[in-house]
Amino acid sequence: MPSIELEDTFRKEIGVSFVAGVDEAGRGAIAGPVVAAAVILPLDQPEQLGILVDVDDSKKLTALKRDTLYKLIMDVALSHGIGSVGPENIDAIGIIPANAAAMRIAISQLQPEAQGLIIDGRMRLKNVPIHQKSIIHGDRLSLSIAAASIMAKVSRDKHMIALDDKYPGYGFSSHKGYCTPQHVGALLQIGPCEVHRRTFRPLRQPLL
Repeated sequence: MPSIELEDTFRKEIGVSFVAGVDEAGRGAIAGPVVAAAVILPLDQPEQLGILVDVDDSKKLTALKRDTLYKLIMDVALSHGIGSVGPENIDAIGIIPANAAAMRIAISQLQPEAQGLIIDGRMRLKNVPIHQKSIIHGDRLSLSIAAASIMAKVSRDKHMIALDDKYPGYGFSSHKGYCTPQHVGALLQIGPCEVHRRTFRPLRQPLL
């Protein structure tokens, strides 16, 4: 289960108070944006953190549980930010730079500002003058990163559900833009729409 051990160790290493967990959602999808979240938790207030006892890697949780925890995280967090980069920009600059851009947007919204960042995976953010630590499987180990993973996932899911109303027929509300048989079948039948990532397979080759 995620804990604040990594946060506490990192804070002591760099001598700061505010460390943000950072994670993204939608990196592997073929439609819709990549969304990142940054969260600063009250690491010195165990009674507040106790409310987040069920926070975990968003992929391990049901949609209902994520929605419930999203609200709790919003209530408990000292600061949070959400960043989004759309499919047109993803196609223009590539998914890794787009992912980093979404993270930078999320971090820029933090108030109080982050003095240190713990980031899920291998990501390092260039041109961000803040102490950084990349953590493989950080959403399973760090409470702050797990909280960010939930915020990013819930925020992106809400966006994809809204896109289902705007672009019916693709099933965005169910698969959230990922490459499922249902999604591929819809692409073969009606072709891509403007929120599809044209540089991603199966969209790089003719569909019909």
